Amino acid sequence: MRVTIEDNPRLEYLREKTRGLTTSPGCYIMKNHAGTIIYIGKAKNLRNRVQTYFHDNDHLPKVAKMVSNVWDYDFIVTSSDYEALVLEASLIKQHKPKYNILLKDDKGYSYIKISDEEYPRITREMQKKGSGTFIGPYTSGFTSSQAVEEVNRVFMLPTCKRVFPRDFGKERPCLNFQIKRCIGLCRGCFSKEDYAEIINQAVEYIKSGSKQSVEALTEEMNRLSENLEFEKAAVLRDRIAAINRSADTQKIFEENMPDTDIFAMAKNGGITCISVLNYRLGRLYDKQDFILGETTDDISTREEFLIQYYDRAVKIPREVYIDEELRETDNIRRYLAEKSDHAVSIANPKRGEMKALLTLAEKNAVEQLSVRIGRTGKEVAVLEELGELLGLKKTPNYIECYDISNLGSSDMVAGMVVMDKCRFMKKYYKKFNIKTVQEQNDYASMREVISRRLDNYLDPECKDEGFKRLPDVIFLDGGKGHVSAVLPLLEEYQLDIPLYGLVKDNKHHTRAVVTADGSEIQISKSRSVFALLTKLQDEVHRYTITFQKQKRSVHTHETELTKIYGIGEKKAQALLNEFKTKQQLKSATIEDIAAVMKISPEKAAEVKEKFIDQLQ
Repeated sequence: MRVTIEDNPRLEYLREKTRGLTTSPGCYIMKNHAGTIIYIGKAKNLRNRVQTYFHDNDHLPKVAKMVSNVWDYDFIVTSSDYEALVLEASLIKQHKPKYNILLKDDKGYSYIKISDEEYPRITREMQKKGSGTFIGPYTSGFTSSQAVEEVNRVFMLPTCKRVFPRDFGKERPCLNFQIKRCIGLCRGCFSKEDYAEIINQAVEYIKSGSKQSVEALTEEMNRLSENLEFEKAAVLRDRIAAINRSADTQKIFEENMPDTDIFAMAKNGGITCISVLNYRLGRLYDKQDFILGETTDDISTREEFLIQYYDRAVKIPREVYIDEELRETDNIRRYLAEKSDHAVSIANPKRGEMKALLTLAEKNAVEQLSVRIGRTGKEVAVLEELGELLGLKKTPNYIECYDISNLGSSDMVAGMVVMDKCRFMKKYYKKFNIKTVQEQNDYASMREVISRRLDNYLDPECKDEGFKRLPDVIFLDGGKGHVSAVLPLLEEYQLDIPLYGLVKDNKHHTRAVVTADGSEIQISKSRSVFALLTKLQDEVHRYTITFQKQKRSVHTHETELTKIYGIGEKKAQALLNEFKTKQQLKSATIEDIAAVMKISPEKAAEVKEKFIDQLQ
C-alpha cells in the first residue's frame, strides 16, 4: 500500500510548528518517534523549505515514507547559505541519517598483483592475499581490470596457464604468440634478468601512466641506438608504438589533462546512478558507479553527492566537471577549496573534449542502470529522453496507449496496449466493446474506455494485474480533442497521470505529441523517441483494428446463422462464444452443437450442414 504524508499522526502539529519557523537560512533536522535523526537538509529559507514536506502530497515514495516517520524536527539558523551548506555536510557526516546517505562503504576493492615467481605474472585480484607485490587498492574493478588487460597486451606478457620455467619448450607456442599478443616466454628464449626488466617496465607503466612510460622508454631506446644495440632498440620502439595505440583506442590517456573528476547521472525505474571518472597524471585512473535508489530533486542530489563524495576523498582535484548546472556552484566550489587548500573549478561544458568525456560518464551510468533493471542501455536512455522531452517528474517506464476503431456506428471497439521499460507486455493488453455510446463518437468512446479502466483500478474486487497498476503516462491515438475529452476524467478520479495524444501526418506517420493545452511537442529531432512512439502507435492501431475485424466477422456469422429457421441471436451467440475459430467450429460434433445451442440433434445437424460446412 502506498505511504503518504497523511499517515503521519503528528502532521497537524508539524504544520502548526512550521508556520512560526524563521525565513532565515539554516539546517533542519528531522527526527523519528525515538528521537533518532533520520534526515538533515539545508535551506535558504527554512520556513518555505520545511513547509513543502508537510503540505505537499506530491512526494516520491521515499520522501513520503520519510515524512510519515517524522515525529519532530530541530533547526539551526546560520548567517549565510554557505554556512548552511558547510553545517549540513558536517551534520550528515556525523550522524549518517537513514534518508541522507548516498554513498555507503560497501564497495569492494581490487588490486593488481605481481606474483612472487621466477617469471612473474601480472593479474587482478579482489583480495590482498598470498605472496607477491600489490598495487592498489582500486575502488572499482573497472580500472584494475583494464590496467591488467592493457599492460599484458602492451608488454606481450603471458596470460596462459603454463608454469615457467617448468614448461619451457614442452609445447608449441600458443595462438597469442602467433598473433603477436605474447612474447613467447614458453620457448625458453628469455633469461630471468631480461624478463625481470620487462616486468619492471610494465609495473612502472601501471604506476606512472602512458606519458611517463613513453618518455622513459624513448630515452632508453635512443641510448641503445647510440650503442648500436639496434635489435633491443627495435623492441622498445614497438613497445612505445603499442602504448600509443592503446592510449588512442581506449581513451585512457589525455596528454594535457590536469587531475580531473567527471560526474554524470542517469535515472530509470525509480533508481538513480552516478558514474565518476577519475583522471590522474593524464590517464583514466579509476571509474566508480554509485546506485542511489530513488531520488527527488536531481540538482540537489548532485550537490549532496558532491559534498559526500569529497568528504570521503583522499585528494580533491583542481577540476570537476558535472553534467548539469548546479544551484550551489559557488558555495560548493568554496567548500572544496577550503577543504583541499587549493582552488577548485566546477563546470558544465557544452561542447569539446570535456563534453565528450561527460557523455562517456553518462554512458557508464546508463549501462549500470541497464544491468540493474534488466534492460539495454539504449532502452534506458530513450525512456529518460522521453521523460525529459515531455517534462515528466520521473522516467516513464510503464506506458499505456489507447485507440478507437469502428465501422460507422457499428462494431465500435477500443484497444489498450502496454509497454513496460520499452517492451510490449501482451499479457496486459485489453479489448473493450463500446457499451454506452450508440452513435459514432470517438471522444465519448475514449472517455468510456478510460473510465472503465480506472474503475477496475479502484475496484478492490478486481484481481486483474493489467488493471491494478497505474501507468506513468497515457498516450491516446488522437489529437487535442481526444486529450481534452479525457483530461477532465482524470481530474474527477483525482489521479495525476500525464496524458498526451499521438498525431499522425497525411502519410499516416507519427508526427508529434499533443499536450493538454493543445500545443505540439515535435519528436522528429530525437530519432530514438520518434522510433519508440511510432512503434507504440503502430502497435495499438494493429491490435485495435484486428479486434474490430474479428468482431465484424462474428456479426457476419451471426447473421448467417439466424437465417436458419428456429435459430435466434442468443443461440447464434452461444455457438460463436463457445467455438471462437473456424477450426474449432469445424471440429465440433453434432452433439457438441446441440448441447451448446440447446437445440435438438436434428436442428444441430442442419446448423452444421447449412452454416459450419459452408465456412471457407
